[in-house]
Parts: sequence; structure tokens; C-alpha cells
Amino acid sequence: MIERDPFGYIMVIFAMTVAVYLTRAGGYWLMGRVTIGPRVRRVFDALPGAIIAATVAPLLLRGGVSALCAVVAAGLAMIFVRRDFAAVIVGVAVAAAVRAAGL
Repeated sequence: MIERDPFGYIMVIFAMTVAVYLTRAGGYWLMGRVTIGPRVRRVFDALPGAIIAATVAPLLLRGGVSALCAVVAAGLAMIFVRRDFAAVIVGVAVAAAVRAAGL
């Protein structure tokens, strides 16, 4: 049987916390030394959409009908309501409804 060491868990959580802090602080420090020109600005403007697409694409490939309906509903909600949080709520609600319907 494997022994469970609470101190080891705490040390792992602490190490992960330090790593996350250092990457975030390092990013701010590094970007403070970069001149943000038009090219870099375009990259930053495109980044949120690229992250969302990279997150949603695998879900669409594996999620089936419920994922497709959820993404379409969230997209329509975003077009009409223009609120991110509302689109997320609509997408989750549609996914739950489609799964509850057995599709």
C-alpha cells in the first residue's frame, strides 16, 4: 500500500503555486520590456479567439450532437446578446437539455 504524506501534498501544491506565480510575473516583466508595435498588437488581439477555438475544436470532434448544439446556441447568444457570460450559460443549458433528451 502507498503511504499518503500530507506534507508531500502541501509541498506539491506550494511548488505549483510558485510556478504559476513565476510564469505570470515573468510574463508581465518580459512584456514590460517589449515594444508593442502594430504586429504585436494584432497578435494580442487575435489571441483570445485562438484560445477559444483551440479549446472548442476538440470538444466539437468528440462531443457529438450536444456539443454541436451548445456551440451553435452559444454563438447565436453571443451574436444577439453580446455578453460572454450569457453565451456560456446558454451553451451549458442547451448541452444539458440535449443530453437530458438522450441525444
